[in-house]
Amino acid sequence: MADKLRTQQQLEQLQARYVGTGHADTTKFEFVTNIHRDSLASYIGHPPLLSYMAIGLGEPREKVRAMLIEKMVQPAGKPPVGED
Repeated sequence: MADKLRTQQQLEQLQARYVGTGHADTTKFEFVTNIHRDSLASYIGHPPLLSYMAIGLGEPREKVRAMLIEKMVQPAGKPPVGED
C-alpha cells in the first residue's frame, strides 16, 4: 500500500511540475498538442538539428525557426468540435 501511495505522490509531483505529463482529465487532443509543442521546442532549441532541417528544406535557418514557432500556435490542428 505504501508503494502505491508513493507512486501516486510522485506522479502528482510530476504533473504539477510538467504540464505535458497530463492528468486524469487530459483529452487526447490536449496530450497530442503537448507532444507536438514539446517536439517543436526541442527542434528550435537544438541548433544543429535546426540547421539540418533548414538544409533539408532549402530555407534559411531563421526562416525555418520562425515557421516552427508559428506552428506552435496550433500544432495538432483545430480542436475537435465540442471542446473548449
